[in-house]
Amino acid sequence: MKPRIKQSIAATMFALVSVLSFVAAPSAHAAEKIYTGTFGKKAVSGYDTVAYFTQGKPVKGSDKFKTEHNGATWLFSSKENLDAFVANPSKYAPQYGGHCAFAIGEYNDLVSADPEAWKIVDGKLYLNYDRDIQAKWAAKQSEYITKGDANWPGLNK
Repeated sequence: MKPRIKQSIAATMFALVSVLSFVAAPSAHAAEKIYTGTFGKKAVSGYDTVAYFTQGKPVKGSDKFKTEHNGATWLFSSKENLDAFVANPSKYAPQYGGHCAFAIGEYNDLVSADPEAWKIVDGKLYLNYDRDIQAKWAAKQSEYITKGDANWPGLNK
């Protein structure tokens, strides 16, 4: 191979490796892992996270009221709820990125959650895999929250 071609290949490889390492490098302000399902980008399966706090129940969001946050699309049922979330996402976003609180606490593992299996504890929204798992979580809720809070930083890499 001619020296010029070798230099060109080497330069191309260096540029490729540089770009890939930049893209793959974790950010100093890495976004939280948000559960969005396998084929979508909708946080909390498209439910309005503010409604849990203001209406006390799960409410489906609308594509008319949406925002992007931490790599996910968040839907809301009203402009007021959208505005509240945008003003303070950490107040309304579910704990553990919307993954199952029981799985985070008990198994130190990321598992999907059902927006219908929810509870607000000390002003924080927690979701669980389903209502049966939610009942197990509720039986030792403070223990699972303590364990989940300890486990989450390692899972949220």
